[in-house]
Amino acid sequence: MFDTGKMSQAFPLVAASGCDALVIGPSPDLEYLTGLAPHPGERFNGLFLMADGRSFAVVSKIYAQEYRETLPPAVTVNEWGDEEWFYSTLSKAFSDHGIHEGAVIAFNDSIMAVDAVEIARREKIQSANGWHTLAPLRLIKDSEEVACMKKAGEISDSALEALIPFIRPGRTEKEIRRKLLELLEDFGATSTAFSPIVARGENAAMPHYPGGEGVLKEKDSLLIDFGCRYKGYFSDITRTFFIGEPDPDIREIYEVVLKSQIRGEEFARPGITSESLDIAARSVIEGAGFGPFFNNRLGHGIGLAIHESPNIMRGNTQILSEGMTFSIEPGIYIPGKIGIRIENCVVVTSGGCEPLTRFPKDLRIL
Repeated sequence: MFDTGKMSQAFPLVAASGCDALVIGPSPDLEYLTGLAPHPGERFNGLFLMADGRSFAVVSKIYAQEYRETLPPAVTVNEWGDEEWFYSTLSKAFSDHGIHEGAVIAFNDSIMAVDAVEIARREKIQSANGWHTLAPLRLIKDSEEVACMKKAGEISDSALEALIPFIRPGRTEKEIRRKLLELLEDFGATSTAFSPIVARGENAAMPHYPGGEGVLKEKDSLLIDFGCRYKGYFSDITRTFFIGEPDPDIREIYEVVLKSQIRGEEFARPGITSESLDIAARSVIEGAGFGPFFNNRLGHGIGLAIHESPNIMRGNTQILSEGMTFSIEPGIYIPGKIGIRIENCVVVTSGGCEPLTRFPKDLRIL
């Protein structure tokens, strides 16, 4: 749904960036400002926000109706057809709105590089990076946004609990993944957040395991990382299970990761830096001697995008504030042996943080 208030907050950010305009393609930025979520593709669709408070759109005829029905009448929708492509329509829109040679146009991260390069060449404008221009608007979630994320978390928790009886020796990673997707839909997810990671044993040592032909065996581990979308907002959760009693050294690794994750949730609160949160959780793993096997950031922001600000990592001195939402997902990944990750997403509250997924984290033997 179009929100005049959100749009009005965007224009000062464009002006503050020093750019004459920001162009937004189909993206979480566009959805946040307007409610529009057109299918991204090779056709150029852009909403231009000008530093002086005016706006217009240049869109394919395929999507013109969606833009016209959603945007207010003051926003001109300039449409183009496949037979002509968008260059001449864009040029006229620039002329109509006083965008001339030398203007500085920022592009958000959903505009294809080839389109940005061609626009700059043809219109003789200066291009700028507009990836983070609107990030401050989406950084703090309001109560409605948090409610949607909690619901997405509830759906994920329910689907994972319903999946447990399906997991047993002989099942393939693909079979488990397929069943999980079915359960997410059954419990009310709008869509998945990303292609779920279902990784047995040593496959889980690859944090972003692409999937394969793994078959569960006795005394295996099973890492499941997935999420869903509800009314535009995402969940993200990871749990690691065991098929039979794990060996003592594997149990030790699990307990170290669990302590790290718990430490992260206990430490997260307003006023600290993203970096300090990463260090607090990471120090548990480093202190146990597994530091070299935790080779990624502690967490990422989440909301209308599965990955957004803030990044919870060393080197990021951004101060955490109430209403920020992000993952806390420490892991230990030992190549050729095992990968263990435990992940919750949380929302920062006045006195700490609240998890958005509540599936139990204690070691679970299936």
